[in-house]
Amino acid sequence: MKISQRDVLHVASLAKLRFSDDELEVFTRQMNTILEYFEKLQTVDTTGIEPSTHAVQVTNVWRDDTPQTSLPQQQALENAPDEQSGYFKVPSIIEV
Repeated sequence: MKISQRDVLHVASLAKLRFSDDELEVFTRQMNTILEYFEKLQTVDTTGIEPSTHAVQVTNVWRDDTPQTSLPQQQALENAPDEQSGYFKVPSIIEV
């Protein structure tokens, strides 16, 4: 399947993009190169290969969710750049 410049212009208009003539030519060529690569991939025999979402086995390494004691408030605030009444003080980001 070949992508025409008209196809690229259609996709560009959907994405609200404008291309110069040179850019249009480059993107058309690049999209056709990508499609050629997918055509090559379709020739690979994948019989017996399980579908996967990752190239390697991925597992989560989570610790058990067990209750633990928290830092004491004073220790948590020791390195705070600014503290007020036992809380972290941060600059206001909402204009009043």
